Order: sequence, then C-alpha cells, then structure tokens
Amino acid sequence: MRALILAGGKGSRLRPWTISVPKPLIPIGERPIMEIIIKRLKKFGFRNFVVSVGYMGELVEAFFQNGEKLGVKIDYIRESAPLGTAGPLSLIINRYNFKPDESILLMNGDILTRINFKELISYHERNNYDLTVAVKKFDFQFPYGILKIKNKIINSVAEKPLYHYDVSAGIYILKVGILKLIHKEKYFNMPQFIELLIKKRRKVGAYVFKKQWLAVEEQADLERININLESWLSRDELKPSNLNNH
Repeated sequence: MRALILAGGKGSRLRPWTISVPKPLIPIGERPIMEIIIKRLKKFGFRNFVVSVGYMGELVEAFFQNGEKLGVKIDYIRESAPLGTAGPLSLIINRYNFKPDESILLMNGDILTRINFKELISYHERNNYDLTVAVKKFDFQFPYGILKIKNKIINSVAEKPLYHYDVSAGIYILKVGILKLIHKEKYFNMPQFIELLIKKRRKVGAYVFKKQWLAVEEQADLERININLESWLSRDELKPSNLNNH
C-alpha cells in the first residue's frame, strides 16, 4: 500500500520554528518528525511514499531525497498553491497505475502515534469501506463556569464542565476509486470530502483507537513531548538522525 504524507503547510502556529525550518523538519528529540513517521510506517510494511510539499518544500526534498537512506522510495508532489488536506489527492490519481480495488494511506505530516496501522488496514478491508477515518477520543475541559440563562435569570451553573468528543486523528485509508470526486488542484479539506462522500452514500467508517497520539501543531505540543521524550520515542528514535550527514 502506498502512503501519502501531507507536508505542505506553513506551520504558522509553530513560529518562530517554522520561519526558517519547514514543519516536517521540526525536530522531535534528535530526529525530524517526518523521519519518525516514515520509519514507523516502514515497520508496518510501507515502502512507497508520496510526500506533498509546498512551503519550503525544496528543503524537505533535499533532506529526505528519494528515501534510499531510510530504505524506502519517496516521490514528491508539489502544491503550487495550498490545496488543503484532501486536495493533494487529486495530483496522484493519474500518476500511478492503481488497481481498481486498491487503497492508500493518507496521513498528516505532524502526527506522532503508536496506532497499529496493520489493524487499521485490516479493519478498512474487512468492512469494505470507501474511506476509513482513524478516530481518537478527546476530552476537553472548559476553563470557565458555564451559565444557563433564560430571560436574564440564571437557572444553573456548571463549573468547568468536561466534554467528550470523537475527533479525526488525521489518518485515513481510502479506496482509490473515490479520488475522482476531488477536483484537480482545488483547495479541498478532508471534512469537506467526508461530507461529500456521506452525501453520495459512500461507506465512511470510523476506526476508534486508544494508542498514543498527538498532532504537533503548537509550541505547547513540542513542550509536552520534550517533558517526557522517552514515552514518545523508542530507544532507536532517541538517537540522532543519520540523514544529517548526506
């Protein structure tokens, strides 16, 4: 199965890091986050990667090159303008000789996770879904007391209530047949694509997992990881990257 990694964003919420370094090269410990992602996927049998690049994409390509040093094959697609989280899929449909029943993995390039990709793929195939969304349980505690008011009279108060949500983990398995629904080189996000598939009565499934997961989107996320780096990275991943020497 081929994996498409989205690595074209500006990472504006990670500034000042991303002023001079593209988000995929932001270090987690001693290694760029995208190197960690690729190596973890490799352990589950992935060998062919497509990386969608945009902002400072030339630095990403120069660092990872064709993937040979990681023991994988990396191709690149270039976004001349931002295409969102689903738009880049339109650039690969005619580029590869996909089989009619083939599926691909789509993954945001800022995710650290211990999800079992083999189980995710098996779940997708077993249920014959057109799209499978990896789903994570997310708890959010509101930092204030919530008031219920009617006619300027307070009826109740909930002090810092805790809400429970099912959120997309930014990891998807898609049948290649649905890619034709995406307009070529148009900005298109995954929530829009999911809504379109539901409207067209395609099978969209949820794979709920409990394994470790974090989208590295803000400075606070990096700080959270670095506080307890050993819990996020394996012993091998704690070692410096050997890609720095090419």
